Amino acid sequence: MNGPANSEPSDIQEEYDDQGLDARRARWTASGTGALLALAGLAAAALRLSGSAPALVPAAYGFGAGVCALAAVLGSRGRTRWALWLLIAGVMVMALGDQFD
Repeated sequence: MNGPANSEPSDIQEEYDDQGLDARRARWTASGTGALLALAGLAAAALRLSGSAPALVPAAYGFGAGVCALAAVLGSRGRTRWALWLLIAGVMVMALGDQFD
């Protein structure tokens, strides 16, 4: 009776453990990337604010950094799909603001 019936629960448990690991990795990736992009956006806003760039440029960097910070919070809470879309939107806002320079 040590056939395939006994190996089934361990296969299910291994699959469940793999899904848990993937979810944890996705949360860490989303929150880490969001925090890194938020810091980069704030640094760019500070650099542009001290220069002769129009006021719209540092504002765009600051707003994009805020969106990326929100993505980091959502990513840490498990909302990785929303975090991904917010990361994309935040970087797009920063890139668009850079075009006004």
